[in-house]
Amino acid sequence: MTGRPTGTGSPARTGIRLTAPAPGWAVDADVVVVGSGVAGLTTALRCTAAGLRTVVVTKARLDDGSTRWAQGGIAAALGEGDTPEQHLDDTLVAGAGLCDEEAVRVLVTEGPAAVRRLIDTGAHFDTSAEGALQLTREGGHHRRRIAHAGGDATGAEISRALVGAVRDAALRTVENALVLDLLTDEQGRTSGVTLHVMGEGQHDGVGAVHAPAVVLATGGMGQVFSATTNPAVSTGDGVALALRAGAEVSDLEFVQFHPTVLFLGAGAEGQQPLVSEAVRGEGAHLVDADGVRFMLDQHELAELAPRDIVAKAIMRRMREQGVEHMYLDARHFGAEMWETRFPTILAACRSHGIDPVTEPVPVAPAAHYASGGIRTDLRGRTTVPGLYASGEVACTGVHGANRLASNSLLEGLVFAERIAADIAADIADGVADGMTAGPAEAPAVPVEPAGTPHLPLIAPEARADIQRVMSRGAGVLRSAASLRAAATALEAVSQQALSPESAPAGEIPGETSDGTPGKAAVPGVDAWETTNLLCVARVLVATALEREETRGCHWREDHPERDDTDWRAHLVVRLDPDPDRGPVLRRTPTAAFPPVDPPYLPAEPPSHVAPDSDVPPRPANAPREP
Repeated sequence: MTGRPTGTGSPARTGIRLTAPAPGWAVDADVVVVGSGVAGLTTALRCTAAGLRTVVVTKARLDDGSTRWAQGGIAAALGEGDTPEQHLDDTLVAGAGLCDEEAVRVLVTEGPAAVRRLIDTGAHFDTSAEGALQLTREGGHHRRRIAHAGGDATGAEISRALVGAVRDAALRTVENALVLDLLTDEQGRTSGVTLHVMGEGQHDGVGAVHAPAVVLATGGMGQVFSATTNPAVSTGDGVALALRAGAEVSDLEFVQFHPTVLFLGAGAEGQQPLVSEAVRGEGAHLVDADGVRFMLDQHELAELAPRDIVAKAIMRRMREQGVEHMYLDARHFGAEMWETRFPTILAACRSHGIDPVTEPVPVAPAAHYASGGIRTDLRGRTTVPGLYASGEVACTGVHGANRLASNSLLEGLVFAERIAADIAADIADGVADGMTAGPAEAPAVPVEPAGTPHLPLIAPEARADIQRVMSRGAGVLRSAASLRAAATALEAVSQQALSPESAPAGEIPGETSDGTPGKAAVPGVDAWETTNLLCVARVLVATALEREETRGCHWREDHPERDDTDWRAHLVVRLDPDPDRGPVLRRTPTAAFPPVDPPYLPAEPPSHVAPDSDVPPRPANAPREP
């Protein structure tokens, strides 16, 4: 593909913001990093090392992000006989024709050195008696290239090391803070964020961090579904903020459902225990109730096929047999291996009355990872100047239609370093106006421009309804009928927020307990999170309905085949500046990952014509042909 542009064009600002109190305090920085997983903390540490005044904002405590829940490990060509080229091949196959090869090559070639720098930062990976890294296999990998820590506690160890390094460096952190919206200057360039700090501390309530560079590393959006491996903080805040700010998102329909999540019952909701792919990498078998290994005739790698293939095989077998789960059988491991190699998983299973040492583990797919996200270039830049994205919230082109196991931690690590280098270079070159390291005057509290449009807040009571609608209509199995039903239900939630008192009782989610229509939501964390969930849910459903094929982790029952003729392309979405018009979609003409600075994006008025596509983009709720 051709080289990427500089990302300095005029963004399509929406001006849309959440309804929130005016900021009551402000701090100043060169860089604000939102998120405290591997992507966020690595970016913050590298920016600080470059002499930049860096502020880390995180939704909970520093170590409460998604990274700490990662069990399996981090993939890199570190073993004897392995090469970045082999890692690239496995990644491209898993991505089902939609990976950007240039981005993948960056990942796999820079990955090994990035992992070694992580070790130098203080992360302790499992090693042999001779001191060599212990490497395992996971789904889609033809080599043992997964470095792990604490057996199955890799994420927790990486988080421990990075949090320790942040504290040692005395970085300024704002914990228990929900980011609200992006601040921009008159030219549309990033100038900071607004946020709400929960509880008492140095700051509380709504405030602002002024910075000409903002890095979103907010993690995923798994909480848009009823059952997910994601923690409660994963409510799509970063993607929703970026959309409101005018940034583009890509490939949001590709939600990876992890094949082996501990089955806790058909009605189980919220965060579910993950049974790492590494268990299959060490030799566990997927079996049905009769003990039959059904993956042997599904793929050459059997249980270690890419995740989308395994998840689909499990769902097919469940349908054939009319059951709600399959089993993962690792009884042949024995107690010692379970206790030393997979102590976290063993404890989780036993806490729910299941002993993997003596019985097969019931498993079923659940929402796990967003392969799409905020569209970036190879330096993490989005379509809004000064706004960067890294980690699960970003769409770098690495994952395509389906993420290869254990590439997520590596992506966060590699692209975080690239983002920090780009920000530091901009300062050195004087590209970012006003972006200078060193002391600054006391920051002023930002004043919102008159006439700023605000999204109506969604009542927190609607959150569970949104999640059930998404699990039912946009889960592992999708169809035009299920997706249209989901779109209708989500639109009803939105309409209730616009006119809560006029909505008929019993017809839409969000009613009060006595069956009467809900009242307008009050600004607060629960309402902001629910509003973000609805925003990303509607975009996800719109793109899933648009993509009329089955590819990677997007499975359309009514279009069961992969269609490279019409659909080897990306779906790119942005919000219209008029909140009532919703998301605007366009399809790229090829699978090459599009640049971040498309020339068709004007400042005013909004355009609905894309020169790089034969089909003009349209509002997602526009009438469709049958």
